[in-house]
Amino acid sequence: MNLRQVFVSVLMFGVAGLLLFMYLQAWIEEQHTESGEKLQQQIINQDFTLPPPGTPRRAAWSRSAPLGLGKHEMADSGGRHWRGRADPFGVVAASLVSQLSDQQKMSESPLSRFRGVYLPPALHPLNKTLVKGGKWKDVDSAQEKRRSFLHDFCKKYNSRKKLRTHLVHLVSRIYVEDRHKVLYCEVPKAGCSNWKRVLMVLNGLAASVHNISHDDVHYGKHLRKLDSYDLKGIYTRLNTYTKTIFVRDPMERLVSAFRDKFEHPNSYYHPVFGRAIIKKYRHNANEEALKTGSGVKFKEFIQYLLDSHRPVGMDIHWEQVSKLCYPCLINYDFIGKFETLEEDANYFLQLVGAPAELKFPKFKDRHSSDERTSAEVVRQYLKELSKEERQLTYDFYYLDYLMFNYTSPTV
Repeated sequence: MNLRQVFVSVLMFGVAGLLLFMYLQAWIEEQHTESGEKLQQQIINQDFTLPPPGTPRRAAWSRSAPLGLGKHEMADSGGRHWRGRADPFGVVAASLVSQLSDQQKMSESPLSRFRGVYLPPALHPLNKTLVKGGKWKDVDSAQEKRRSFLHDFCKKYNSRKKLRTHLVHLVSRIYVEDRHKVLYCEVPKAGCSNWKRVLMVLNGLAASVHNISHDDVHYGKHLRKLDSYDLKGIYTRLNTYTKTIFVRDPMERLVSAFRDKFEHPNSYYHPVFGRAIIKKYRHNANEEALKTGSGVKFKEFIQYLLDSHRPVGMDIHWEQVSKLCYPCLINYDFIGKFETLEEDANYFLQLVGAPAELKFPKFKDRHSSDERTSAEVVRQYLKELSKEERQLTYDFYYLDYLMFNYTSPTV
């Protein structure tokens, strides 16, 4: 056997050994994944899904809506909230994580650990020992109703079909403030800029909310997100920190996002989104519009939003809250609303023991001279759409309307 034959033989054995190693590694990983999913399945067998296909939108809304609609939310029975107590699933999950050996953790792929999503546990009382004074009675009552309503909604629309996603994606919009043990899920166009300012002050990164610029808030990377922690850190915070979300009427939030990103100069949204939207949805677009992406019309924006083959992807500023914060999978302790932003936020700050001098800021982050996006402003924009487009836009945010008990718009 000459040298060349020896070399070929050694090479073939090496390739065969590599293939065998890769096969064994994949097999081991699959076993870990299957065993983990079986354990998760023992914890819970159901998860959140939409109403059955074919259910009429209007009928579904009318069945779920209780009597006595208010302007922004409907009356419902009260519930209880909690803070600082681990729920049953969290205890089991943390135990499972701690029992994994170092060898097992190293053999798993990074994403295989984040598989599976879970129903919210039973409601627990919210710790109100830090609340001072009796002026928060009405705010507290509204808060109890919101949390109870969301929990009941999520239970009502569960099915046996298990939805799968990665935990790291589930918590990717949640900001962490460790000093006061707060988790805040960011919903753009619902006061998120000022909420980040508040979190920075709570965390000792700034002395006052008034000294923090827009760029520091959004591009400074001063705040950590929950997905930056390891698995144990994520579970620990989810089950011991006070989790909050602030939402807004879906149509008002949508119109506010459009006005902010497309009716003012913007070096990102015009060239990235504007150019693609104009190119696909504007007939006989002139060269200047195609080049700059400026001047997108609201109707064109809605055509993009409703298109299943969008020329450019979704954006967090108009993504559904159900896909940003997963309210039926993460048990939020406090649900604030933009319509009552100041009082909700200041009540929450008392709940978590924030300094007495810290109040939620009233100022508008950008375009302060513009009229706020109100229900009347929304009506003016909706006039640009056909009845079918208005209905489809409502359908797009249908789940957000139901989850947070907002009154359906007149389309």
